Amino acid sequence: MFPQFGATAETLSKASTLVFRIGTDAHLYDDPEDANIAPLLDSKFDSEKCEALKRLLALIAQGVDVSNFFPQVVKNVASQSLEVKKLVYLYLLHYAEKRPNEALLSINCFQKDLGDPNPLVRAWALRAMAGIRLLVIAPIVLVAVEKCARDPSVYVRKCAANALPKLHDLRIEENTPALEEIVGILLNDHSPGVVGAAAAAFTSVCPNNLSLIGRNYRRLCEALPDVEEWGQILLIEILLRFVIAKHGLVQESIMFQSCCTESSQSEKDGSDVNSAFEEDNGDTGCDFMSELVNMVSRCYIEGPDEYLSRLSYINEVSSGLDRSCFMSGRSNDDVKMLLQCTSPLLWSHNSAVVLAAAGVHWIMAPREDVKRIVKPLLFLLRSSHASKYVVLCNIQVFAKAMPFFFAPHFEDFFICSSESYQIKALKLEILSSIAMDSSISSIFQEFQDYIRDPDRRFAADTVAAIGLCAQRLPKVANICLEGLLALTREEYLIGDFVCMDEETNILIQAIMSIEAILKQDPPAHEKVIVQLVRSLDSIKVPAARAIIIWIIGEYNTIGEIIPRMLTTVLTYLARCFASEAQETKLQILNTAVKVLLCAKGKDLWTFKSVLSYVLELAKCDLNYDVRDRAHILKELMSCYLGQDLEEETDCLPRKDIPQILAECIFRGQRKPMSPEPINFRFYLPGSLSQIVLHAAPGYEPLPKPCSLLSNDLHQRLNVVGSGEGATNSDSYETDDPDRLSQSANEESTSGYSSQNSISGSSGSDVPGSESEDDDNVDPLIRFSDVGISNKKQNGVSRSGSDSMEELMSKQTLESWLDEQPSLSDPNLSKQSQVRRSSARISIGDIGGRVKPKIYGLLDPTNGNGLRVNYSFSSEISSMSPQLVCVELIFENCSAESMSKVLLVDEESNKGLDSADQSLVATESSMPSQNDVPNLVYMEEIASIEPGQSTKCILQVRFHHHLLPVKLALWCNGNKYPVKLRPDIGYFIKPLPMDVEVFVNKESHLPGMFEYERRCTFTDHIREMNSDKGDSSLTKDKFLVICKSLAVKMLSNANLFLVSVDMPVASNLDDASGLRLRFSSEILSNSIPCLITITIEGNCSEPLNVTVKVNCEETVFGLNLLNRIVNFLVEPSITHL
Repeated sequence: MFPQFGATAETLSKASTLVFRIGTDAHLYDDPEDANIAPLLDSKFDSEKCEALKRLLALIAQGVDVSNFFPQVVKNVASQSLEVKKLVYLYLLHYAEKRPNEALLSINCFQKDLGDPNPLVRAWALRAMAGIRLLVIAPIVLVAVEKCARDPSVYVRKCAANALPKLHDLRIEENTPALEEIVGILLNDHSPGVVGAAAAAFTSVCPNNLSLIGRNYRRLCEALPDVEEWGQILLIEILLRFVIAKHGLVQESIMFQSCCTESSQSEKDGSDVNSAFEEDNGDTGCDFMSELVNMVSRCYIEGPDEYLSRLSYINEVSSGLDRSCFMSGRSNDDVKMLLQCTSPLLWSHNSAVVLAAAGVHWIMAPREDVKRIVKPLLFLLRSSHASKYVVLCNIQVFAKAMPFFFAPHFEDFFICSSESYQIKALKLEILSSIAMDSSISSIFQEFQDYIRDPDRRFAADTVAAIGLCAQRLPKVANICLEGLLALTREEYLIGDFVCMDEETNILIQAIMSIEAILKQDPPAHEKVIVQLVRSLDSIKVPAARAIIIWIIGEYNTIGEIIPRMLTTVLTYLARCFASEAQETKLQILNTAVKVLLCAKGKDLWTFKSVLSYVLELAKCDLNYDVRDRAHILKELMSCYLGQDLEEETDCLPRKDIPQILAECIFRGQRKPMSPEPINFRFYLPGSLSQIVLHAAPGYEPLPKPCSLLSNDLHQRLNVVGSGEGATNSDSYETDDPDRLSQSANEESTSGYSSQNSISGSSGSDVPGSESEDDDNVDPLIRFSDVGISNKKQNGVSRSGSDSMEELMSKQTLESWLDEQPSLSDPNLSKQSQVRRSSARISIGDIGGRVKPKIYGLLDPTNGNGLRVNYSFSSEISSMSPQLVCVELIFENCSAESMSKVLLVDEESNKGLDSADQSLVATESSMPSQNDVPNLVYMEEIASIEPGQSTKCILQVRFHHHLLPVKLALWCNGNKYPVKLRPDIGYFIKPLPMDVEVFVNKESHLPGMFEYERRCTFTDHIREMNSDKGDSSLTKDKFLVICKSLAVKMLSNANLFLVSVDMPVASNLDDASGLRLRFSSEILSNSIPCLITITIEGNCSEPLNVTVKVNCEETVFGLNLLNRIVNFLVEPSITHL
């Protein structure tokens, strides 16, 4: 009417939009493509760089590929501007996986930013490093995460927790113990924000290591209300799993109902609503409900294998959970704390949190307290459609198992016209489950309106719901039958014009519901069957007619009216047979047989004639199913159809096999109506599997009750190092590698070197081991007095001289032998407190025990009887330092001779994917080496006789110390592709030195060149137990430990044993302070690599081992550290 006003309003709207966009970066999305992006990135002004980076991020948000700017963006990673640095990090996170080689150029900047005073910069650097998911920098990222996990800033520690799942996704098994240790530290954090992120990391990294939760359970429960909402969901699940694994289920919960159904006391625990519900449903309903609860509780705990195994024995009587799986929740503090901390979360703003808290109370709360979850769940029905659907899927299970909880609130499940079909169907099923005599009238009034709904599929579901209510409540069965019969007489359903599938579905569903109600008590509903028979002429839907014909044949002997109608009905069906649909024809044939088998007297001849007539028609039918059915029935009924009426009495006593089969198939005894066995599976409330009704990826059932033992030794050994780290995290002190190195060097241990140190192999010629000839002369242990400071004389260390002046004093010797010295001189005790003594151990006799680990290259099953094993040799290649020597063992396990055995390089300088190429390109320890072959030519083995074995040395160049080499093994003209996997312990060679040189080099490699991890060592226990019968001195225990550690190290790496320092103390069983030093250098670049092993603990128990590696090559040193920790933890085969 007034267009000028419309124009003015539109103009004002545009103007207001422009005003709101002032001061924002929204204009970048209008025209982000700008040719000036490249010059802006190279600008010297930070504001122009920010403008260019924002335009790039706007293009990324719109799906444009701007990876061509990657080199220019990477140059700005070292910018001093926080805004530029943040934008660069966002860009790198997006394209790091596409451009891994360029992304690795910024690693040094990331490491530098990890020490920035600004916590935001430290967090950005860590997040960017974790986002570059490459195997080559995984050790560096692990060290950074471990450092940031103890950062003073809460935000940095939270970023460290978020980085753990990214590291775990790389699937590096060596990092798993370290990741679990960091998770334990973060779970012990005081900040709720860190705890929520740590819970997410725990779920991804080690969801089954519930021992980490046990140490922090109470703190986690107390922090639960303050954790962010999405962290609360994960933390609730973790705490629930821990309580069940440690204590089991609760006796007072509904999960225990199935175990005590025979007890009358348990029937009295319910509320008044429960009692009223049981009165309405009778014993059958209570038994079905008990069986359902039993199935729910079992499905929550059993895994997929157990579920499939149970399905194989459906007919067996299912038993509930063992009573030993349950404990009293009223006396268990952990259960009470969990329920108390999750109760406030039932009214959370987040629907998922409410559902998670409701799941805990559903499983663990006493039966009378489970009712508190009802109103919060009903309140969630006012949320969005998606949330409402998820909540209804869970309420559906709750209502089936315990309908009396939701019975008083039936009005909350009434249908709204605006709801989707899926929500309507769920509400219908819930209403049919919670209906009682007191509410069924109101529910039926709603159902009458639903039947008239325009959505005819929903109307058909309503008809099915009416049938379910009638089956559950026998008192309303007659009312339901009247309404269903009236529905079958509706003209719009039974007329000839019915052609819509939706309308036919309503009629079919009505008759199916009548059929289900009739099965409960057929004699009481004879008149209903008669009415269905009379409506047969007006019903034209084939499926509906087939159901009615089945009812006629199934109940043809009930009452007095039905038998008198059979002649007329069968005659009518025979006349209409040719024009019926396939499913109707099949039911007519079955019904004619059933009636004939039950017929008596004068109608028998008529029924025979009708059956013969329809069989003749069926044999000529166009449908092969009908024809096959006719042939089968004619053979089965040959005794009835092939005799006269007078011969009936003579034939019946002589029953042949077809007649017996016919009676068993069509005249079998009808079993009383009983609920069908519950074979479907339930899933944990709140899980995705509960919505999709199958085990979704990542779904895990609850742990077995009482499966977590508090005194499990294995659990303690795996987390022995994390407990101390957790206590350190309470103060949020930053780990300073320099301080740790300094404190380690200041410990009062000996600086003496071992004159009899050996390398990784007894046969290698290593300079510096000049005392090998005196092994049988020198004692195994040599004592000397050492002060707190390590003194030198004339610049040379006091290496082992045989003079008596270097032996220990009398007082120290008495302390070593556990003898009490005379206390006449009080100065002696003071002196012993100031000075500590150590022993230098000569272990030159372990060369025969050093045996390299053997790996399998080809199995006889895959090599037609040829077995090929290999082990890494300590020999150094004379051709090139890039080559690693490998000893191969060929063994003929077959009964025939093998010839022409040869191992060749399959893909020389080929076959490396992009990730592998990045590993090779970024490994500074492997420069370009085009002249060095991947595999030195191996001489062909002419033949290997059966049972014979042959050895040879192979020299291989690995592209990286983590990547295998692909080779081809030829034997008898057949080719077998194999992979030779590297061992980083043999990418080094022994570097002889004394202790002074070792300590000097170690002091020059602090900070980022020093890496440390803890583990547990147990190999010495086996040897001590084997020598238990011998009377050994205390010194023998230390000797056994030292030899076990040295053998383990030298059998798995090519090292030089520098020294073994053993403290002398009054406690003869305390091995704390024992220290072994090993030295080596990297083969490719001769960079020194120093290893120090420090022992803590008692001799007869598992020892806590601290492994420290000092190396300039960061990646190589971290990978070597992981390798050492892994083989120290593994139990080894005893070397004789």
